[in-house]
Amino acid sequence: MMRVTFIHADGKARTEAEAEPGSILLDVAQAHLMPLEGTCEGQMACSTCHVIVTKEDFDRLPPASEMEEDMLDLAAGVRRTSRLSCQIVLTAELDGLTVHIPPESRNMQGPR
Repeated sequence: MMRVTFIHADGKARTEAEAEPGSILLDVAQAHLMPLEGTCEGQMACSTCHVIVTKEDFDRLPPASEMEEDMLDLAAGVRRTSRLSCQIVLTAELDGLTVHIPPESRNMQGPR
């Protein structure tokens, strides 16, 4: 198992999550009730699963595709280290990854 830390939109609360290598970050986030929509099921037809990766962890990620960068242009609150969580496959190299849930995030499906 590997560890992922989600920093909530308030910037204070944290959720520690365990995940299997090969998991998609969005699936881990949703399993821990993070407010990330991701309704396009990884097809990059939306930007509602946007997260901000810590500067320390950003360089450990593979580069974003051109399509992902185009989708991020549509997301609210994008930062230099923003990525779509549906495009982050957790590998052993990403153990300990920390991401921020943007204040602009929302879950249109409501509470689970």
